[in-house]
Amino acid sequence: MAIATRDGAIPDEQIERRYSEPYSEQSEQQAIPYPLASRATHPAKTMVRVGEALIGATQPVVIAGPCSVESEAQIFEAAQVAREAGAHLLRGGAFKPRTSPYDFQGLGLPGLRLLAEAGQAMRLPIVTEVMEPGLVEPVAELADVLQVGSRNMQNFPLLRAVGRSHRPVLLKRGFAATIDEWLLAAEYILREGNQQVILCERGIRSFDPHTRNLLDLACVPLLAQLTHLPVIVDPSHAVGRSDLVVQMGVAAIAAGADGLLVEMHPHPEQALSDADQAILPDMLRTLIRRAHAVRAALEQVDE
Repeated sequence: MAIATRDGAIPDEQIERRYSEPYSEQSEQQAIPYPLASRATHPAKTMVRVGEALIGATQPVVIAGPCSVESEAQIFEAAQVAREAGAHLLRGGAFKPRTSPYDFQGLGLPGLRLLAEAGQAMRLPIVTEVMEPGLVEPVAELADVLQVGSRNMQNFPLLRAVGRSHRPVLLKRGFAATIDEWLLAAEYILREGNQQVILCERGIRSFDPHTRNLLDLACVPLLAQLTHLPVIVDPSHAVGRSDLVVQMGVAAIAAGADGLLVEMHPHPEQALSDADQAILPDMLRTLIRRAHAVRAALEQVDE
């Protein structure tokens, strides 16, 4: 017997492995809750190559672009700015999970095609969010990195689906997730055979209204002890204010982050989503210059 799903039939042996194995490995999981993600079982740090960028190596990798793909002109201009500023990858949302159903939801696959064309024109790999298991395959055909957003960090069918893909996965921390919950979410992806997982801290929900979230920079050096997976930081969603993004991005690199995910819009006042946290092109150039300077200074001190 097989269970029919939207993605087709799941073989009996896969069902048995997926749902019975955790119980048969209970003693091991009690010792190491996330054996595949743990540094205790994998001492060497994992590095994820995307195009010419190596995430987890010495130099910080910067992923920049608008919150959402809005038009051909907008995404091509953003891609050119990102390239000229020194960014290594281009980000942009084609499918947007929004709190309100009345907010801009993205352009869907047509928007993803525009993002892919802009990235190809500027020789930048692209990062975009995938929201449901059924979209993993079509998104993976065009995107170089699949992003799992904060709201979907514990969407276990989605984690399994991206785990079966051939693309690197950028896994954002849920806005109310503990570090162990986050690493266990990564474990779902790793168990499916995908070793290309990048963790992204994007702030956790707090009570102070001055910033969108509370950026947990302490998690960066802590994760370096707990896991071999590379860790990047998204200061844009963490603070929700463009005037704080550069400083917090630099602080993240000083804390040991392997890179940054930043929202940059050529014309933030025209942005259809997250306008308040989008930095201008000159701010992106400043951030990238300072990020490299901080990393170089830390390496010099350590010599």
